[in-house]
This record gives sequence, C-alpha cells and structure tokens, in this order.
Amino acid sequence: MAGRHPPLGGIHEAALYVDDLEAAERFWSRLGFEAIGRAEGRHVFFRAGQDTLLLFDPEASLRAEGEVPAHGALGPAHLAFDVPDDAALEAWRRHLEHAGVAIERELSWPRGGRSLYFRDPDGNSIELITRGSWGY
Repeated sequence: MAGRHPPLGGIHEAALYVDDLEAAERFWSRLGFEAIGRAEGRHVFFRAGQDTLLLFDPEASLRAEGEVPAHGALGPAHLAFDVPDDAALEAWRRHLEHAGVAIERELSWPRGGRSLYFRDPDGNSIELITRGSWGY
C-alpha cells in the first residue's frame, strides 16, 4: 500500500453539470459569485473564494474537444463550500433568504462544524459548511 500522498492545497476547482447555463449563471450571479469565464453553450466559470466553480452543459463537456479530456455527469450532484466560522454561516443564511433561496436542511455535526444545504436550479445539493465536521 502506498504511503501518504504528496502535498495538496485542497480542491482547486469543482464542477457541476447544468441543463440551462443561462439560468445557472443568473442563480450564481444573484448569490454574488463573479463570473470569470464563459463559452456559449458549453460553460460558465465563477470565482468561489480562492477557488473556482465550473458549470458545464453536460452534453457539450462529454464531447472531447480541444485539449481537455471529455467529462460530465447526469443528475443532481453535491458540492460543499468552506465557510470560515459560525458568524459567516449566519451571514450566508441571511444572504440566501434575501436572494429568495430556500434552505433545505441545517445540520450540526458530531465532531463539530455546521452545515446549511440548498439547491440550485438543476437540483444540485449545495452545502455551506464550517470547519470541524471531519475532525479538522
């Protein structure tokens, strides 16, 4: 069995696959995410803290075009955004309410940390989570 992996800084980017790129862009923009890249009919990218949220049309991303290998998924997925502390999580709660986004569930984790869950227009499960849920 291999030993511990070489150093990582975390997750650099994460992708969600959406049926309607325009609706997805409006949703994430309404939440205050800055669009940083767009290819009509293929993708829209957003800054997410120090990382990047990638939104792809699944059919377009499954076709191997250019340098990036084909990739994609169908159906709802899950993505969790790191939130620094409880105060920031409460600020997100107010932000979501102001944006008209329903909170689906709230959890307090046994090891620590709290989560708020909501859905994007494609039914993807989006989580806002404070540190501690995994013991770190």
